[in-house]
Amino acid sequence: MRHFVLIGHDAPTEPDFSLDDLAGGAGRLDALCRSITSSFVTSHGIREDVRAHLILQDELTIRFDGSELRRLNPDERSTAALVRTALEHRDEAIGALPADPSPGVELYRCGFEATLDDLADAGPVIQLHENGAPIADVRIADLADPVFVLSDHRDFTPEEAAVLENRADRRLRLGPRLLHADHAITIAHHYLDTAGYERF
Repeated sequence: MRHFVLIGHDAPTEPDFSLDDLAGGAGRLDALCRSITSSFVTSHGIREDVRAHLILQDELTIRFDGSELRRLNPDERSTAALVRTALEHRDEAIGALPADPSPGVELYRCGFEATLDDLADAGPVIQLHENGAPIADVRIADLADPVFVLSDHRDFTPEEAAVLENRADRRLRLGPRLLHADHAITIAHHYLDTAGYERF
């Protein structure tokens, strides 16, 4: 299983946003939706061995599970509609029990630290960051079942950096240039799919 933890610093926590203004009025939800799509969508299918965890303002976490996910299309608007539907059911999430707004989508009342704690046994926690070590320097076996952590258009906050300092197993970079999160996810998938560019 591959996990992608996506932090949305300004993303909405209420469903009252317009699908026609994802880049402005919805706190750059457009970029986050592209990252969710990149986590799952292939040319003619969906990756069933992936989970994406979208953290909204450190208050709520929406989990997408590729093995059950339905109605995820390769466009920002339909992904944002899944997010909005999840937020419409936020009152159904009580304590540790999630809301189940649609197949493969769950909404939890927890933020970044609690989400990472929940994933502690899933696999190595890897912060993707431009100042990390090259991913090529890591044995591919050490990247089994990874939990990749990415920020949105903003840097990790000092509080998030402190959480990662205590929980991340590695800080890695995927190349010599800064990448958007959705591009980083695509490259991470390709790197793992090819066993470090050795299997095609």
